Amino acid sequence: MEGSSVTGRPTSSVRKLLLTAAVVGMTALAACDRKPAQNSPPEPGDVAVANVAGETVWSSDVKRQAVAQGAIGEGEPLDVSSDLFRRTLEEVVDQKLLAREAERQKLDHDPVARRRLEAAREKLLGDMLVENVVDRAVNENAIAALYQEQRRLSRPAEEIKARQIVAGSQADAEAVKKLLDTGASFEALAIQRSIDQATRFNGGDLGYFTLDAMPEAYGAALKDAKKGQLIGPFKTDAGFVVMKVEDRRAEAPIPLEEARPQIVRFLTYDEIRVLLNRLRGQNKVEILVAQPTDTPAAPREPATAGKPAPAASPPAPAEGGAPATPPASAPPVPAELKGRR
Repeated sequence: MEGSSVTGRPTSSVRKLLLTAAVVGMTALAACDRKPAQNSPPEPGDVAVANVAGETVWSSDVKRQAVAQGAIGEGEPLDVSSDLFRRTLEEVVDQKLLAREAERQKLDHDPVARRRLEAAREKLLGDMLVENVVDRAVNENAIAALYQEQRRLSRPAEEIKARQIVAGSQADAEAVKKLLDTGASFEALAIQRSIDQATRFNGGDLGYFTLDAMPEAYGAALKDAKKGQLIGPFKTDAGFVVMKVEDRRAEAPIPLEEARPQIVRFLTYDEIRVLLNRLRGQNKVEILVAQPTDTPAAPREPATAGKPAPAASPPAPAEGGAPATPPASAPPVPAELKGRR
């Protein structure tokens, strides 16, 4: 999941979006149903940092705003004496002043405004529910369990380590092969004879690779090659290739720490999908607008409709900072868990 490193909680993408929506919606909700100001610390160790029209602004309010803006990460400290804290505090004060003035002008009494405030309230409550569900479900045990399950189900590919010499003609390649058969050094001949500038000066070393990452001609030539065997010459787009297979081994699985961000993203989306499916099953939902008809002017359904979609990135925030609607279905289990590519 993009952003700061994931430590078992979806703090990078989903949580940041939810926190952004929470801060944006706080002012609207306060204006919708104003209650007497709370002048006791809302969180343990909270510090009062300002007073706006009789309402206390707490350090936690400022920190929440800074997290929502991406200025700091969730769980990071924010020193009340820092310039960032002061700038963010001024923004929180301005936000409260604007809300109070809107109330004074009775803008919140307008029917359209009331609908917008209620929509903000619903959005905030929905995001809070999603955050609570995800917090409970996406933990170290769930991450480790999915990782181990994918390792159990995966079939690691084979990696090959080889060197190559690329010649400009088949005759030149055959001459190189004869020299190698008589015991000449592969590395030395690669430096002297290879026309491939990318590998020539390191003795033709290609390192470890899997066959699916190589051009088709390499895959066909190396498919059944044994460790220590000379292969070729065979024709490629670059020229005629002679290769030496130095090693074959099972591909190492991706480490848990590398897989963690994608596992967290998958588990997060899957929990959202399960939650939405359950709620739709428990409540009657009736769409009152007709389905679009297939007219010549209407866009047709994409050819990929109904096919599995690639793993999606976390939803981007909509205009104004509110998170986009969660995906209706979870992305597939990350392919990276099945072996490095």
